[in-house]
Amino acid sequence: MLKSELLLQLKAPVVNRTAADRKSRSAAAPRAGAVEWLLFWALLGALAWCPYYYGGNDLLAWGVNAILFPGLAAIYEVFLLVRRRPHPVGVREFWVSACLFVAVVLWIVIQNATWTPAFLHHPIWAMAADALGRPVAGSISANRDLTTLALVRLVTAASVFWLAVQLCRDRSRARSFMIAIAVIISGYAAYGLIAFAMSSGPVSWFGDRAVHGFVTSTFVNRNHFATLAGIGLVAICGLILRLFRRNTTTTGGSFGFKVASIIEATGQRGAALFGAAFLILVTILLTGSRGGMLATGLGVVVLGVLWFAQRRKAPVRGRSVPSASGAVLIMLAFLAIVAAVISEFGDAFFGKMAQAGVTDANRIAEYVITLRSITDSPLLGYGYGTFMDVFPMFRDQSIQVEGVYKQAHNTYLEVFQGLGLIFGAMLLASVGLLVLKCFRGAAALRDGVAAPTIAASVACLVGVHALVDFSLQIQAVALTFMAVLGAGVAQSEISQQPLND
Repeated sequence: MLKSELLLQLKAPVVNRTAADRKSRSAAAPRAGAVEWLLFWALLGALAWCPYYYGGNDLLAWGVNAILFPGLAAIYEVFLLVRRRPHPVGVREFWVSACLFVAVVLWIVIQNATWTPAFLHHPIWAMAADALGRPVAGSISANRDLTTLALVRLVTAASVFWLAVQLCRDRSRARSFMIAIAVIISGYAAYGLIAFAMSSGPVSWFGDRAVHGFVTSTFVNRNHFATLAGIGLVAICGLILRLFRRNTTTTGGSFGFKVASIIEATGQRGAALFGAAFLILVTILLTGSRGGMLATGLGVVVLGVLWFAQRRKAPVRGRSVPSASGAVLIMLAFLAIVAAVISEFGDAFFGKMAQAGVTDANRIAEYVITLRSITDSPLLGYGYGTFMDVFPMFRDQSIQVEGVYKQAHNTYLEVFQGLGLIFGAMLLASVGLLVLKCFRGAAALRDGVAAPTIAASVACLVGVHALVDFSLQIQAVALTFMAVLGAGVAQSEISQQPLND
């Protein structure tokens, strides 16, 4: 008896301490959650700012973003350190991509270094020394300033991905994130239509630097705005499909019952989403961007394919997955709406197609010249981001005499030219593996599957458009894409976990 009482007395403080610890942790959890939500909305506010100043394609915007996004990432890391909390998503979950990215960053630093052996340096530095009559520090990079600037933009994009992948691990935040992206892009689309209707599209508060006769919103180039608008359209379509999955009954009943279920969901909760989709689709058509429209179409198709592939899997928390007939009914209704919009507002797009065709001989010649420059230095490259200085060295009479070529209109060729084949492939692979993770997450029908499905579809959109343009080199597009990709990767891990775990 005495022995049992003694044991109870010894255990009591431990129990009390454990209860106290639980109470302390439960009190700290809301505070920690509030800080994360604050950082989350700060991230969204920063993403909303990105397209404002020429789509982020300006030295001032690059500087602001280089402070803003890495600064938010640093604040988040300090917050975790002070709270002694682990990262919601550990680096081990995408460690191969992380290692490849770090290796590329180190290589860019080496390209810009002046302490590398002289035989590795670009010949332009020796030519500059001969012209000036004095020694000039050389490097692998043909222009160290451009390489430094490109590295800053690359690190800025990485910080956006890191923030998104950590803050969007929470399912409710991931859902709010996709909604916010749709709202932000819809806002810029609305401004683009207003500016187009009033004065044929100039960026009114920055001066007339836009293309007249097409929707450009705050961007200088209509093709780049078409890419951003395409990201918004894919996100909205993903939200619409999620709405139908969770709020319609298409697995049983008559045809009329299925139609009524779809109409009810559309009228009650989907009206705003359909309105935003209509708005963005109209703006994409009025940009007249061939590549932007075709890439957006591919993104929407990939989204639909992934959605169809999910319908045969298990239900999501008791909600019915659309049957084949129900899914086809939804897609046919959506395609009918798209066809109606294209027939009404597609004059700018089809007019551009009729005038310029699908191919561009001048751009193909630019690709050939860029490929020739890559074969001239396949391992070392010319320095990340130095295309503007390197291209004139190889320019010939196969392209028009007038004009300055600042980009290759093919992001992949430009990456290989700047980094060399090995490290260029490593940079592309680091992103490609993250996209693959989103595809795997989208293939598993679980709660949270919408984010990886949207991210995978957006990756196809921007990846294809990067073959014919340089939208990924515009920060508004690049940072938005990296944020969506981060949210998709964060939810990919969750979406692959069984619901009863």
